[in-house]
Amino acid sequence: MKTNPNFDIERETGYNLVAGVDEAGRGPLCGPVVAAAVIFPKHDIDIPVIIRDSKQMTQHMRAAAYDWIIKNTIWACAECSPAEIDELNILWASMLAMERAVQKLTCKPQFCLIDGNRLPANLTGMPVVKGDAKSLSIAAASIIAKETRDKIMHDLAKEYPEYGWNKNAGYPTASHLQAIDKYGINKHYRKSFGPVKERMNDETKNN
Repeated sequence: MKTNPNFDIERETGYNLVAGVDEAGRGPLCGPVVAAAVIFPKHDIDIPVIIRDSKQMTQHMRAAAYDWIIKNTIWACAECSPAEIDELNILWASMLAMERAVQKLTCKPQFCLIDGNRLPANLTGMPVVKGDAKSLSIAAASIIAKETRDKIMHDLAKEYPEYGWNKNAGYPTASHLQAIDKYGINKHYRKSFGPVKERMNDETKNN
């Protein structure tokens, strides 16, 4: 039976200022990977909106949660660019984005809860596998990260409407891959990712 995230893990750390950290955008072919860090000032707070793993929420639910979170928590967002992803690889770029998000917080956390199975090198805390389903702080960070990245991709779609980034968020859907085949690769693509690299190689062969 699925349970909604709560503050049990935060309380178990023994610290008051616990940051939940998560990222959005590891799988897309283009755009940045975005990380967010969220600190709830209190762990006995009444929350009038649904906060859970952002992937299990509708866009309307995420928008309502996002508005509440940014007004009632300490939070920050950061990103790594496609160029940084190509240089570092997506795992280490995600770790770096998480570190940057924590560093941007206006209040330094005593402990960090990181979604996943790996703790970024420069953060004090612990990883929590499927943390966005267990920890409210991580779930809140997942919402902030996804909403922020979606807005970035919507804004980029205004500049490059032919790729449909406002709908596919950069993920390799069939229509997105067809658009790449038709319009080519631009500076926002992650050139180390397989489908992009293959198409670049094909272009090189054809020229």
